[in-house]
This record gives sequence, structure tokens and C-alpha cells, in this order.
Amino acid sequence: MINRPTFGSVAKSAALGLATLALSAGVAFAEDAAAVPPVANKGDTAWLLVSTVLVLMMSIPGLALFYGGLVRSKNMLSVLTQVFMIVSLVAVVWVVFGYSLAFTEGAGALNPFVGGFSRMFLSGMTPDSTAATFSNGVVVPELAYMAFQMTFACITPALIVGAFAERIKFSSVILFTLLWVTFIYFPIAHAVWYWPGPDAIGDAAKALAAATDEAGKKAAQDALDAVTGNAGFLFQLGALDFAGGTVVHINAGIAGLVGCIMIGKRIGYGKEAMPPHSLTMTMIGASLLWVGWFGFNAGSNLEANGVTALAFVNTFVATAAAAMSWLFTEWATKGKPSLLGMVSGAVAGLVAITPASGYAGPMGSLVLGLIVSPVCLFFISTVKNKIGYDDALDVFGIHCVGGILGAIATGILVSTDLGGVGLTDYTIKPGSGAPGAYDMATQVLIQAKAVLYTLVWSGVGSAILFKVVDLVLGLRVPTDAEREGLDVAEHGERAYNY
Repeated sequence: MINRPTFGSVAKSAALGLATLALSAGVAFAEDAAAVPPVANKGDTAWLLVSTVLVLMMSIPGLALFYGGLVRSKNMLSVLTQVFMIVSLVAVVWVVFGYSLAFTEGAGALNPFVGGFSRMFLSGMTPDSTAATFSNGVVVPELAYMAFQMTFACITPALIVGAFAERIKFSSVILFTLLWVTFIYFPIAHAVWYWPGPDAIGDAAKALAAATDEAGKKAAQDALDAVTGNAGFLFQLGALDFAGGTVVHINAGIAGLVGCIMIGKRIGYGKEAMPPHSLTMTMIGASLLWVGWFGFNAGSNLEANGVTALAFVNTFVATAAAAMSWLFTEWATKGKPSLLGMVSGAVAGLVAITPASGYAGPMGSLVLGLIVSPVCLFFISTVKNKIGYDDALDVFGIHCVGGILGAIATGILVSTDLGGVGLTDYTIKPGSGAPGAYDMATQVLIQAKAVLYTLVWSGVGSAILFKVVDLVLGLRVPTDAEREGLDVAEHGERAYNY
């Protein structure tokens, strides 16, 4: 089942290769040869660029303020610095080799797992280069698509640092981020989102249908197999992830859990009070996250159309429901309705709806929002306290747990019987509205496989990378530095001077 676009040059090369094979088999392509290459729509381009800015706002200042308000005042500046540095570092890495590893064709048997180097330093990318969308014959500028995906790469490792805030060396954050995006994020993004585009698949299927003799049918079938096989591993399985439930949230959440366990608990954890120093900042950050998330989810459709509006509405509804659900659950169980609980619920709702945002219906999204908050609340209170790990800002409890719930629920909520949009069959051209075969149990199993793949790849890989960084630089600041606060000890300045 096809669910995600990649850059247009791959689709073009696949279609050209298909045409050559089919012509040698005696199939006429006069109509296709005369076709004019699609041109990017100005409205789609404008929406994608606006969405890119919105997603950047999620990281800086949104996530930075959200996390910064949750730590103690002596560590506020350190969190702001870490997030800003991560965004800057990953943006540079992305244009040098990250985009190429995530969204180009890899070498041979490695292709399902990681891309190649054809777009190193954005080689060959011009203002005229185009990227495929979800619709046949619709493209966007590849530069816009590259920049949009860059913001996803920037925010994902920034999410991780909340798990071990207030105790990690700044130099170690830099090295870990460089290694993690290279060996964890880029391969996961490739596995989930890389494909040759709807036109390449539709053209290949059309050629097969037009073949009249055995030789022609075999050549066309081989061409179709080559095109459909030119996709990421999880994409080939049929995993659905509209905007990053696996790629961003489960990926970052499990890495955060591994990191906080390997680095160890903060000094005084469980014995000293460690309340957030500014819930005002946290509320501002959460609000910026919510606004920016419309670009995150609705922008992931790449076009400005009805599905974009659906993802927009789902993002609104699920978040509101989750905020209320957390508030009332906490009120009922602890006796007080808290602002921290409400904004935590909002983030949990945003996380859960992310993979389903373009697939579920509004009522399904509302139910998902209502369900995710009690589940995440249970993990960050009962489970975390029982096991005893110090996930400082609940990265695992909200992002990983919420992401898992959302990813699995996507396989259910995509059902047209529940108000979802159903699956799309791109072997029919135009396939944008062609219904694909859907079986709920099968799709849920596929979603579970995608979740497990991400947990293992990121969990095991992150453990290895944390160990490497520990051996090279050491992960944790000295005890005296931790007691003094990372603002002064690591950066020689304070967030507040009064």
C-alpha cells in the first residue's frame, strides 16, 4: 500500500527506464512520450514553504521553551543551547549528506534500509528539480521538499535530550547528535518514507496492462517489480506513517529511554524536589508546538487540498481531546487539575495523531486523543516510578508510548467504516482516488512490525552510540558541575541574572 512520496528525479528515471524496456518489447508509448512533465503548483509550493517554517518554529522556540520551563532554573540556558545547537548542526548535516541518505536510491540490497550519495551536497538539485506528491501528475519543488524534511530531521534528536536533561555534557550532545542522525534517523526515514512516487508505479502498471505478448508482459512485469521494489523496507511492507509517528516520536522516545538509563539518574532524584522552574515558559512552548504541528501534519500531504484540510482538522481535534482527557483524568485521580497535565496531554495528543493525521476521520481522531492521555499518564507516573528510571521530561512516556499507540491505531482508523480515507492503489492511474485492498487485522499487524522495527533499530543502535560517546568524551558532567547547574558549569552564563 503506497503512502509516501520521495524526490521526483527517481520517479522520472524509473519511468524512463520502464519506457525503454516496454519499447523494446513492442509496446507503444506515443501518448506517454508526448506528455509534458508536470509543473509545481504555486499554491502547493506556498503551503509547503509555510509548513516548513511552522515545523522549524516547533523546535525553536517551541520545544526549547517547553523543555526549558520544565527544568530547574540553573539548567534553563543549557536546554535552550542544546536545542538550538541541534537544529543548526542537523540542518548542515542534512544538506551535506542527510537528505541523500534518506531520500535517494541506495546501493543494491542496501536500498530498503538506507539511501545513496547521489544528492550529496545537494548535487544536481536546481530550482527546476521536482519531488513527487501523493497525486499523479502533481509535483512540488525538490528544494521545498528537501527543506520541509530537514525540519523533521532537526526536531527529532532535539526531542531526545529531554530524557537526560540537567546532567549530560554539551560536547557529548553534539557528538551523539551527529552519530544518531547518521546511523539511526536517516535510515529510519528512508525505510518508512522512501518510494519512487505515484507516476512511476502507475506508468509501470499501465505498461503491464497494455502488453499483448508474453515477452512484452514479462518485460513490463519486471519493470513494475523494479519500480515497486525501489522503496524503503517498511514502505514495501505497507506501513502507514503520515507525518512521523515511527520516524520521529517512537524513534526519539526509545533513544531517550536508553540514554537516561545509561547516563543514570540526576543527583538527588527521588529524594529532592525538582519542580519545573517556569510553567509559564512551558505553556508558551506547548502552544507554539501545537501551532507548529499544523505544518508538521497538514504539511506532510505536500499539497493544498482536501486531505490537507483533513490532517489539519485531525490535528486540532485530537490535541484538544487529549488535553481535556489528561486534565480530567489527573483531576479525578490526584484531586487537582494542573496546567502541566493539560499541556502534557496536548503534546501526547499531537504525538498520537501524527501517524494517523492524513488517514483517520475527525471522530476517530477525537477518540484517539481521549485514549492516549490516560495511557501516557499511566506510564509517566506508575510505570516510571515503579521501574525507577529518570526520564527527566518524560520523552519516553509521551513520545514513544504515544507514538506506539498512534501508529497501531492508524491501522484501525484508516478504515472507511470508521470514517478514515482507506488505502490508495497507485497501480491504477490516476490512483489518487483509487481504493486499495484493506484488511484491518493485516494492517494492524503491519503497523506493529513497523513499531518493532523502529524500537529495535533505534533502541539497540542508540545504546551502541551512547557507549561510543561515553568512551570518547564521557556522557555525564562532574558531580560539582551538576550541582552548580549546567548553565554556569558548561556555558559560563545564566538564563536569569537577577
